[in-house]
Amino acid sequence: MPANTTPEQPKKLLDQVRDKIRFKHYSLSTEKTYLAWIKQYILYHGKRHPAEMGVVEVERFLTYLATQRHVSSSTQNQALSAILFLYREVLVITLPWLDNFERSKKPQRLPVVLTTSEVQALLREATVAPAPVNLIIKLLYGTGMRLMEAVRLRVKDVELSRKEIIIRDGKGGKDRVTMLPDSLLEAMRTQLALRREWHEQDLALNKVDVWLPDALAVKYPNAPKEWGWQYVFAAKNYSIDPRSKSERRHHVEEKQIQRYVKKAALAAGIAKPTTPHTLRHSFATHLLQSGYDIRTVQELLGHADVSTTMIYTHVLNKGGRGVLSPLDQL
Repeated sequence: MPANTTPEQPKKLLDQVRDKIRFKHYSLSTEKTYLAWIKQYILYHGKRHPAEMGVVEVERFLTYLATQRHVSSSTQNQALSAILFLYREVLVITLPWLDNFERSKKPQRLPVVLTTSEVQALLREATVAPAPVNLIIKLLYGTGMRLMEAVRLRVKDVELSRKEIIIRDGKGGKDRVTMLPDSLLEAMRTQLALRREWHEQDLALNKVDVWLPDALAVKYPNAPKEWGWQYVFAAKNYSIDPRSKSERRHHVEEKQIQRYVKKAALAAGIAKPTTPHTLRHSFATHLLQSGYDIRTVQELLGHADVSTTMIYTHVLNKGGRGVLSPLDQL
C-alpha cells in the first residue's frame, strides 16, 4: 500500500442499511421508515450494536412500543419488519427465533365509507383546493386509485381515447386497468396540456429528469427525459432528489392531498374520519350498491383475493342477502 494512502474506513451501520435498501430498489419512503425504526431500536438499548443483541432485546423493544408508546399492531409489525431487514439483509445473521416470532394481529375493522351525498359535499368543498389537487381528489373517488398510485401516475399510462388509466406496479407489484370517468376527461386534457408546457420549459433549462423504477434508467438512459415517463401531477417547483442529487420536478406532495381532503370533510360537516383512502373505500362500496359484481370490483381495486373485496359487502350489511330487521316486520 502506498505511504500516502489510508485504509478505507468501514461504513457506519445505518449507511450500510441505506445502501442495502437502495440495492434492493426499495422506495424512498420505506428507506426512511426502516432507518428510523432501526435507529430507535439501537437507541432504546443504549446504543448497543445489534449484532450483540438477540431475541430478548427485540421482544423488549416491541413490548415497549405496545405497552408504553401504545402503537397500533400495524406500526409494531412495521418496526419488526425493519429489524428483520437489519439482521437478515445487512448483518447477514441467521436468527431462527425471528422466523417463529409471532406478529401482532391487526384487528378486523370495517372501512369508513361515505354516503353518495357526503361524497358530493366533500368534492364540492374540495373545489377550493389548488390545481391539480382538486383533480386528484376527484380521481381517487372516480377511479378507486390509492393515493400514491394517483400522485405517481405517468403520462404514458393515461389513455384518453379509451377512457382508461393503467396503474403500474401497484400494491404487491401488480399492474391493473381502471376507468377514467367521462366527467374528468376535459380536466385531464387541460392538466396534460399544462404538463406539456412545463416539460418544454424543463427541456429548455436542461432540467428534465424523473425517477424510474428498478434498473429502467440504466436500460433506457433517455427515458427520464421522454414525455411519456413524466409525472402527470408534477410539482410546480424543482427540488433536489435525495438519492441522485439531481434537480428536477418531483410529483405533487401526497401530504398536500391529505390536508385538503381533511379540510374539505370538515367544511362539508362530515363527522366520519375521512382520508384519501376513504374515497377508495367509497368507490368500491358505491359500485357494489349500483349492482356491479364483486369480481369486477376486485379487478378495479387490484385485490389479489376476492375475500379482501368481500369486506365491502359487510359495509352494505349484505352477507350474501339483504336482511330485514324483525322490528320492521311488525
